[in-house]
Amino acid sequence: MQHKTRGVVLGISPYSDAFSVVHVFTLDFGRISYLLPQKAGKKAKVKPSLFFPFSILEMDVEHLPLREIQRLKDVERTFSLKALNSDLGKISVIFFLSEFLDKILRETQENRPLFAFLEHSVEVLENTDSGIANFHIAFLLQLTRYLGIMPNLEHYRQNCCFDLMNAEYVDLKPFHRHFLSPEETAYLEKLKRMSFRNMNLFRLSKANRNLIIDYLLEYYRLHVFDFPPLKSLDVLRELF
Repeated sequence: MQHKTRGVVLGISPYSDAFSVVHVFTLDFGRISYLLPQKAGKKAKVKPSLFFPFSILEMDVEHLPLREIQRLKDVERTFSLKALNSDLGKISVIFFLSEFLDKILRETQENRPLFAFLEHSVEVLENTDSGIANFHIAFLLQLTRYLGIMPNLEHYRQNCCFDLMNAEYVDLKPFHRHFLSPEETAYLEKLKRMSFRNMNLFRLSKANRNLIIDYLLEYYRLHVFDFPPLKSLDVLRELF
């Protein structure tokens, strides 16, 4: 059956000599894989150049419930990604986040609030010039809400610890190793207020930024099954 939907490109995987598989998080179906020709003529309606990571697409698709890889009929970008295709810092952020999302978004069902968040995030990154070094931190913090793993950050007490495994503040150090020290927990109380609107106000050193990312990724690994290491993280560390 043919449908019209929107999608955010997560990544591309090799498939055969003639085709690749593009992974897209769609408005109507969640994460879906589509067959993508590696070469296309000038008049082709589906061109590989449209599928840059984080591209937002209007798509005509053929969707059959039992088919593992769906088919694309017509594709257009909703808006051009000028900055995301030219700014080295933004490019490194989208390659990190697209790899992250490709590993973590596995649900093949409709999730319109999540799609709206992803679409809004792409638009913010394209149009914002301040605070870009903190964008991925703000993104990972906010994403927990849409994945159903948002930590309980209420009722902070002085000298408490944050238990990463149980996602809550605790008065005593847990018996496991997955927790933040009282000093780190005190900063978490400030960091939880970070958003796309105020991320430029958080003045972080490269060392502090990388430490925050390490803890955020540890949190995701504790709460998302089989979440692997990310290849693009090292490039992001060097830049930010």
